[in-house]
Amino acid sequence: MREIDTCIVGATGLVGQTMLRVLEEYDFPVGKLKLLASKRSAGSLSVFKGKEYVVEELTETSFSGYDLALFSAGASVSQTFGPIARQAGLVVIDNSSAWREDPAIPLIVPEVNLEDHALDPLIANPNCSTIQSVLPLKALQNTFGVARVNYTTYQAVSGSGQQGIADLQATKNGEPATFYPHDISQTVIPEIDRPMENGYTKEEQKMINETKKILHQPDLPVSATCVRVPIENGHGVSIAVVLEKEFSLEQIRACFQQFPGILVVDNLEEHQYPTSTLAKDTDQVYVGRIRRDLSVENGLLFYTVADNIRKGAAANAVQIARALLQEGVLA
Repeated sequence: MREIDTCIVGATGLVGQTMLRVLEEYDFPVGKLKLLASKRSAGSLSVFKGKEYVVEELTETSFSGYDLALFSAGASVSQTFGPIARQAGLVVIDNSSAWREDPAIPLIVPEVNLEDHALDPLIANPNCSTIQSVLPLKALQNTFGVARVNYTTYQAVSGSGQQGIADLQATKNGEPATFYPHDISQTVIPEIDRPMENGYTKEEQKMINETKKILHQPDLPVSATCVRVPIENGHGVSIAVVLEKEFSLEQIRACFQQFPGILVVDNLEEHQYPTSTLAKDTDQVYVGRIRRDLSVENGLLFYTVADNIRKGAAANAVQIARALLQEGVLA
């Protein structure tokens, strides 16, 4: 297996640093490695496999001679430099929101729709909460069909990056909130991203649109309420689904257990269910609290948790790259 010369754009950020760790943990065959960031961050040092690398300023000439670019530097950077990297012949995997809703750009969770990579060598990484939700939804879609989805999320502050973590820590210490509109240490906040004219937030609309795109069900009824909670890491999503076929709970559990990337933790009497502490520093999606929705025919309720920085961002991107390598796209 040949080495893959790799660029990481946004290398000094929370997700960029986690990408480096995941590449090392997965023993991804990185050849040359270039760490890229803004002019402000250029010159800082990062370590990969025991070797120090100097972070370079991102420019239009940064990508020549490389095979793969992992982006995690925000939508505006991706919109400017993603096409430049693609035109230079790189496979681009972008963690921002820049391309997620573009119908011509694949939006991939590798366990769910890896085949979509054929659309374009620029690949979008979905929203963190969407990633952990579509694994169990795809398992259900394959076996029972999915007729309706309703989400309620419980999203950790690390989903906002270092600013969210800092605001939680500061308000815990009695300092005023400077990032969130309320004291996140004392309340959950049912507002993530900007408000939209339809009454949803941008985060909620992203989950709705991305779910339909990834599952290839453009007419699927989906709704979402996204809530920020005062924990550092590990998103939870409560999911209510209406299935197209009748089911037993035993069939549902087997369906989840057999799907790659899912771990079922579901014993309420023993207090065993998905938690943020269980998911921390792992790349699995944990599913539990599996039960019938007694209010609707063929209704199902379950709860899922994943590490939003790893499976919800950095690890999903690296898993896409690893899968493309195995398929010969990066060979």
